[in-house]
Amino acid sequence: MILSSLDLTQKLDTKEYNEQLEEYQLKLLRLQRKLYEKEIPLILVFEGWDASGKGGAIKRVTESLDPRGFQVHPIAAPSEDELKHHYMWRFWTQFPKKGAIGIFDRSWYGRVLVERVEGFANPEEWQRAYDEINHTEKMLNDDGAYILKFWLHISAEEQLKRFKERENNPLKNWKITKEDWRNREKRPEYEEAVEEMIRKTHSPFAPWHLIEAENKKYARIKILKTIVHTLE
Repeated sequence: MILSSLDLTQKLDTKEYNEQLEEYQLKLLRLQRKLYEKEIPLILVFEGWDASGKGGAIKRVTESLDPRGFQVHPIAAPSEDELKHHYMWRFWTQFPKKGAIGIFDRSWYGRVLVERVEGFANPEEWQRAYDEINHTEKMLNDDGAYILKFWLHISAEEQLKRFKERENNPLKNWKITKEDWRNREKRPEYEEAVEEMIRKTHSPFAPWHLIEAENKKYARIKILKTIVHTLE
């Protein structure tokens, strides 16, 4: 199993984190300028368990960038109108223009994750989605886009700890919903879906990067390093 092979004990202390955060945010800012000059679009996809730290990671990726050159797309359930189209339809206008960065907080992978597990897509629909997604990402890459996909992984125990912390924090309890608890009860089904998603949609042109996110500092730096090293 792919997920169970990850070492979730990895961590960074605060001093090391702060030093590397400043270093790699500055490098990414310089690379953002290169993307603009060379007219290369960059697509960053963030998937992961509820409470795995996607929002915090995205914040650290973007907080030192030129805000004119990126856009974050928080993906929720499709609207009534969007449901009348192919599931990829609502993402097309959100892909970045040349020289810009598009960041997806959840994505079209909902088709083979939540829609699969919750029964919003039937087996024939979500099974053919792997090829549809691969063809779409290949088409974007052939047109010049760089695509990086991140799965933020935490243990069930750490997720429970973060859920309870959110419930007890008046500044964060809006983040925890009944849906989060319900999804947690189906974790084995989601793990099966994640494993298959990674196996069937990891490619040289749109690779998955698995992020050990038990320690948020470690996860954020690994993501920044991955983006910087890929662009360099």
